[in-house]
Amino acid sequence: MIVGKKHEIDNRVLLAVCDKEYIGKKFENEKLEITISEKFYNGQELDKNQLINLMNESDSINLFGEKCVNIAKEEGLISEKSIIMINNVPHAQVYRM
Repeated sequence: MIVGKKHEIDNRVLLAVCDKEYIGKKFENEKLEITISEKFYNGQELDKNQLINLMNESDSINLFGEKCVNIAKEEGLISEKSIIMINNVPHAQVYRM
């Protein structure tokens, strides 16, 4: 299952999305560290169509986990080279200008 939470900041929409099993966990690699905080990521449970609709309405998207990253890749929002791995878990960000 995928969870997502919309954050509205200065008339812009940031969507935080992750695979549900990562909520509350901390990951790091040699360059960075990320905590998948419940406050930032945990919102509503989403199916694929709901996620696609929310991604299309968002100005920026923060993605963590194989399921949600793959959907963003299928939709052409990210490419393979924009994905970084943190403890073997894919992470990507989308920014629209």
